[in-house]
Amino acid sequence: MHVAIAGNIGSGKTTLTKMLVNKYGWIPQFESVEGNPYLEDYYADMNRWSFNLQVYFLSKRFRDVVEISQSNNWIIQDRTIFEDARIFAPNLHSMGLMSDRDFKNYSELFDLMISLVKLPDLLIYIKSTIPNLVNQIQKRGRDYEKSIRINYLQGLNDLYEGWIADYKGRIVVIDGDTCKFESNPEHFKMVTDQIEAVFPELK
Repeated sequence: MHVAIAGNIGSGKTTLTKMLVNKYGWIPQFESVEGNPYLEDYYADMNRWSFNLQVYFLSKRFRDVVEISQSNNWIIQDRTIFEDARIFAPNLHSMGLMSDRDFKNYSELFDLMISLVKLPDLLIYIKSTIPNLVNQIQKRGRDYEKSIRINYLQGLNDLYEGWIADYKGRIVVIDGDTCKFESNPEHFKMVTDQIEAVFPELK
């Protein structure tokens, strides 16, 4: 089974991934943050490095979904390939941080890849407001994230809402503002109860 966690920067995807791995023994696939050769440059100059970063993520994520498709294990993925192309790249393009030429090239590459990819068996979407995201980003204290602009996060949030509204697969939506799964065991149980309603064999 392929379970994926989606959500904006700072929404708690990695934290929830780790907690579900600990509970169910799933195999995790984390977002490529550590060792990413473009991330610091990207946050310092998004216009220059946006295409490079998005192609890097697309390549890594495509490799991940190919591995998932060939596995018989339960795998949980921290962010999906769909978010790269439906959320992050369009946001950069709409803000003028990715050129028309680069966005067209990127989109054509994604369309080719996605013809070989199916939706996760379950998508868990962590929905958060901008103030909550900013608070979470500040708490984790990554230097390269200090330059993230509010309008950039808001653009991502708007695109997430549109994508989720049209999503065709099985989905669980978590309110990241009120569901403090990372610190409240009862809230975490609320999350796992929703997952087990989809997969009764996990009970």
